[in-house]
Amino acid sequence: MTFGEMASKLMGSGGLITASASADPKQAGPSFSGMIIDVEVDKETGKVDVLRTTMVQDVGKAAHPSYVEGQMQGGAVQGIGWALNEEYFYNEEGGMANSSFLDYRMPTSLDLPMIDAVIVEVPNPTHPFGIRGVGESSIISPMAAVSNAVSRATGVRFSQLPMSPGVILEVTRAQTAKE
Repeated sequence: MTFGEMASKLMGSGGLITASASADPKQAGPSFSGMIIDVEVDKETGKVDVLRTTMVQDVGKAAHPSYVEGQMQGGAVQGIGWALNEEYFYNEEGGMANSSFLDYRMPTSLDLPMIDAVIVEVPNPTHPFGIRGVGESSIISPMAAVSNAVSRATGVRFSQLPMSPGVILEVTRAQTAKE
């Protein structure tokens, strides 16, 4: 029965029309994602500017494509933040010194370009609607992608996150001193 057919019978039903469904998948469908990112590194300050970002993810069946795109973009932004500047600082007493949004540095819309989302739909055979998790895997690939892009831009391989401007200057200067 279509929603329209069901709605036309609502007044004569004598009450609410309800429905329920459940699924019992035997295993989670794996989720796959990847990121392509272009950055520019200011070698004087260590600041990284993200120039272009594309997030690609196999989402199974995109039940609501604009929501899926938003999840992919949100995961990408959080992963970029972890890669470049999200870090906790503690004072001498062990208290967190950057516990407010004024002090904890995370990316905003002013720091990043529009993140292109490429939705790949390969239905998940273990889910009744073919859906895969979306928000989880899009947070994983940005850290590696950003690290590779910063390494390509500076000629130095970084082994720690975040790659904040101070870390970039310290590592690149140490590399230059070795050479």
